[in-house]
Amino acid sequence: MATASVRLFDCTPDDVFAVLGDGWLYPAWVVGASRMRAVDPDWPAEGARIHHSLGAWPVLIDDDTQMVEWTPPHRIRLRAKAGPLGRAVVVIEVRPRGDGCVVRLAEEPVGGAGRVPRFLWAPLLHLRNEETIQRLRFLAEGRHRDRDARENGEGADARPTVPTPPEGNADADATADAAEATDADDAAAGRA
Repeated sequence: MATASVRLFDCTPDDVFAVLGDGWLYPAWVVGASRMRAVDPDWPAEGARIHHSLGAWPVLIDDDTQMVEWTPPHRIRLRAKAGPLGRAVVVIEVRPRGDGCVVRLAEEPVGGAGRVPRFLWAPLLHLRNEETIQRLRFLAEGRHRDRDARENGEGADARPTVPTPPEGNADADATADAAEATDADDAAAGRA
C-alpha cells in the first residue's frame, strides 16, 4: 500500500520539474536525505542515478535513487534505496490548475519496511512525505519567483528550464520494483 500527499503549488509544472531535474537539490526537498555524493551526468534520464546519504552524522547510510520514468511536465517515477531499510517507489504527478499546479507525491515500500505491517510504517511515511512535498513546494515556488525576476531583468536562477536528458533505461531491478508498486501509481493519480 502507498501513502500519498497532495499540495497546491503557486508555480507552473515546469518550475516543479526544474527542481526535480536538478539532482543536487535532492537532500533539500527529500526528508531523510542528508547529503549528495554524486549525480550521474545524464540525470534525469531514465536509468540515471543520484548518489546520496541518509541519516545524520555519524550514522549515515550511503545509497542511491534511480530515475525510472521522466515525463515532464506531468510525472516522474523514482526507485529509492535506503540500505538495510529497503527500497521504495516514489511517483510524483503534477497537473496544472489555474496559475499554479497540483502536485501529488506517492510512495510505496517494495522491500524492507514494506514487509513490516502497514499500520506501523504508513503514519510515519505519510508525515515524512507531507514535509517532503512542502519542501518541494518552497523550492519550486522560489524558482517561479526567480524566473519572474529574471524575465523582469532583476536576476537569474541556477536552472531556468526543465532539462531534456538523453534517452536511457532503468535497470531490471528498478523496473521490477516500479512494476510492483501499483499502489503508488494509483495514489499519485488520485485513484487511492
